[in-house]
Amino acid sequence: MSQRSYEVVEGFFVQERFRFADAYSRSFPPKALPPRFGLIDRSDDRWKVFRKKINQLNESSTARTQYKVFFIGRHGEGFHNVAEAKYGTKENGDGELIWGPDPELTTLGKEQAKAAHHAWKQERKFNIPIPGKLYCSPLTRAIHTNKITFDSIIPESQRTMIIEDLRETNGVHTCDKRRTRTYIEQTFPEFDIEEGFIEEDTLWDPEVRETHAEMDARMRRMLDMIFDKDQEQCDAVLRVMNHRQYILPTGGSYSNLI
Repeated sequence: MSQRSYEVVEGFFVQERFRFADAYSRSFPPKALPPRFGLIDRSDDRWKVFRKKINQLNESSTARTQYKVFFIGRHGEGFHNVAEAKYGTKENGDGELIWGPDPELTTLGKEQAKAAHHAWKQERKFNIPIPGKLYCSPLTRAIHTNKITFDSIIPESQRTMIIEDLRETNGVHTCDKRRTRTYIEQTFPEFDIEEGFIEEDTLWDPEVRETHAEMDARMRRMLDMIFDKDQEQCDAVLRVMNHRQYILPTGGSYSNLI
């Protein structure tokens, strides 16, 4: 296991002001798309100031310390979200809708992704920095959400990388079984796929549901890769960062400085 430790740097985003795991948060859940992606600074030059502060942190840090800004988004509503309350998580469909394996976005899910796209367009007016790297789950609903969200926001030459480890809790639930590599390559040719990504989803187990500890280990591998390889998913990422729980609605996005 990596010896690196992760923590969220407080004082930049509104998410740090609330303890979302308490009873209050269950009664008043966070907004899917908080204004300015949660940035506390409301000034017109807020992102310029933010970028300057991040540069200062990295320039003044030791060789063993790095700071990175993460914009984390959840997929828009999928057919499995609609069907789960009625049918549970092991069915694949009811003859009219198909929600497993690997369901598509609903009409609402597509609108939620468009709302995230609009949020990025609005903040671009205030010079929000474009992500230097984009990573995505291999699940269809996440890829579609990423595609809609960043359409015309990032340059066409900048391609999102699909990562096997970057996915929801795995196992048992049919909605969490991904499609084949061939399907992903043919359906989303504008996306890159990480090296070593195999054809079939052998990680999904129809009988065993992944534990939080196992999921946290996956997210740690993901963070290690980002911090190790690139020098230039959600509750589990927060647990690894020792961050308080943040219940992100479908189609939601938020930011953190790590």
